[in-house]
Amino acid sequence: MTQQTEQLTQQTEQQTEQAPPRPDAPPAETGAAALELKPALEAVLMVVDEPATEEHLAKVLGRPRRAVADALRELADEYAQQRRGFELRLIAGGWRFYTRPEYAEAVESFVLDGQHARLTQAALETLAVIAYRQPVTRSRVSAVRGVNCDGVIRTLLQRGLVEEAGSEPETGAILYVTTNYFLERMGLRGLDELPELAPFLPEADQVEGESQEGVPSFDVDADADEGGERGGGSTTDH
Repeated sequence: MTQQTEQLTQQTEQQTEQAPPRPDAPPAETGAAALELKPALEAVLMVVDEPATEEHLAKVLGRPRRAVADALRELADEYAQQRRGFELRLIAGGWRFYTRPEYAEAVESFVLDGQHARLTQAALETLAVIAYRQPVTRSRVSAVRGVNCDGVIRTLLQRGLVEEAGSEPETGAILYVTTNYFLERMGLRGLDELPELAPFLPEADQVEGESQEGVPSFDVDADADEGGERGGGSTTDH
């Protein structure tokens, strides 16, 4: 009896291994679709530059639009009930985090206090890249400096030193330029009064060939010291 039981068990295991998958069985979720929906939405909405539509969020997270829409409204209600300092709003057809109006004075105090602080070295370098490369996208600025510049550019926007100037036709990425306030603080009448750096910058065809982002990394100071004596190559600015 024991031998018959073992044989039956072996036959069952073999049939299970050889059985093809059921055609109606749903595929296993992978990537973003496998993540918990609400935290995934919060993570994405923390980094958007403009309101994100339900259709776009559903696409990137691999979820049905209805499930995404319901989760967004539930999150908005939860933030309101918890009286958080921010809220999730449906604006211009998309969702985005905003500070709650009753805490406007706290935000204003922080922003104005920051305007009196000195710019960091990272902010000065980013501002220089925008000044000489404008109009330019965030990704190109990051490629030149060799680091992510999102936070620094937000600081420059808050200070009024740079501003958005439309979008790049090929990619739709936001373009940034310096402002009149930048010229005022620099004591310049126009961008044509910026110090000449053309001899030390790569040509446009070199830019596209040397960097996946379209802009190579380089060290302006090192190039300025060595000038034309150096032959080829570029130094990465960390």
